[in-house]
Amino acid sequence: MRVFVPYYKRIADTGVEVTDLINGEKLDVRFVDRTISFGIKEGKLPDSDVSVYFVDCPELYNRDGIYTEDGDESLRFAMLSRAVLETCQRLQWAPDVIHCNDWHTALLPLYLRTVYTWDKLFARTKTLLTIHNIGYQGYYDASLLDTLGLGAQRVHVHHGDLKDGKFSFLKTGVLHATKLSTVSITYAKEIQTDEYGMGMQELLRGRSGDLVGIVNGVDYGEWNPQTDPKTPHHYSIDDMAGKAKMKAALLNRFQLPHDARAPVFGVVSRLTSQKGFELFADSIAIYLQREDMRLIVLGSGETKHENYFQWLRDTWPEKVGLYRGFQEELAHWIEAGSDVFLMPSRFEPCGLNQMYSLRYGTPPIVRRTGGLADTVQAWDPATQTGTGFPFNEYSSEALSGTIDWVLRNWRDQKGWQQLIKNGMSQDFSWDRQGPEYVALYRSLIPQR
Repeated sequence: MRVFVPYYKRIADTGVEVTDLINGEKLDVRFVDRTISFGIKEGKLPDSDVSVYFVDCPELYNRDGIYTEDGDESLRFAMLSRAVLETCQRLQWAPDVIHCNDWHTALLPLYLRTVYTWDKLFARTKTLLTIHNIGYQGYYDASLLDTLGLGAQRVHVHHGDLKDGKFSFLKTGVLHATKLSTVSITYAKEIQTDEYGMGMQELLRGRSGDLVGIVNGVDYGEWNPQTDPKTPHHYSIDDMAGKAKMKAALLNRFQLPHDARAPVFGVVSRLTSQKGFELFADSIAIYLQREDMRLIVLGSGETKHENYFQWLRDTWPEKVGLYRGFQEELAHWIEAGSDVFLMPSRFEPCGLNQMYSLRYGTPPIVRRTGGLADTVQAWDPATQTGTGFPFNEYSSEALSGTIDWVLRNWRDQKGWQQLIKNGMSQDFSWDRQGPEYVALYRSLIPQR
């Protein structure tokens, strides 16, 4: 197993320990009108012997951002795919499976089937393309196909897009990858529908037999309330005293009054329409006015949503805490110190915060979509089963009804403690999810 990633400036600036890969220095990738040189630096994944190969190309990756609005963005990621294949050639290493993630690496299957088809090194190599969010498809002007060395391969690019003078990295990958996956079982079904397919539903329906959904895993070494180095108080499913202390510490951090009987609702998110925050406008303010509750928000994004949460903070300064931006430590504090986590997404390919919340004993409110549907089961006080509060309809009324549902159950603290235990006992670790990828890789490899 070897991982390839650009040697981004922010990676280099961390001082991560790397060495120049033998036979991986001064490699060239020839495009139509230019040749780009790169080197390969090798490091190790933390606490692992897995090699990470950093594609060292300062002219493309030595920039402040990982993603940019620069005019050569398409070249930056086409170069990554080419650099992977060129490095394999130099090392004479024949991968069984090349796992491509999102539009940024989605040209690799086409390069492999056309530009590199002459090289018997790759004769048995298969490709897997994972779609993390179909909303990002990497669309560019069709004239750039020549620049990227695919001018002669136009026949293999989606013809409908070419008629419109454009092409998509992601769509090209969907056409040519051996198999496809996405990050939850429900999302794999949703992206084949007109509602969620974002223009690719027909193509994905045509490849439904090659498309699988595997829920993302959580690193419980990083997200574990028993050992979390980012929180001052620890707790476990058998001893929850530390969670009460975290609630008090979180409220104190935001200078909000503490009352153990008042539930704390937490938000850690990009503040975008995808995350469902327009639903708050006709719901949350009513509860802040009527109920003894707290709302703590960490995030940044669209101005209208940032301004709305600032208005909530200004209107109810003793009930609402707001941090505009992102802070990793504070994200851990909110997961640990909140009583309920809010995640009413319009769509959510997988989501991680709901799984963090379950592990931290913070039952989530989620809309039943994508990975949220696969990871949160409805609480049933009669049977004492379930882990959270999912709702179906994307509306403020549905969110309000769910908050009512939460508050009714909050008053039954004996039942609430069982709900917490149900969530904390869930296992979404990579120890559980990883074998599904291993099985998928093996399905691509002929029996030897």
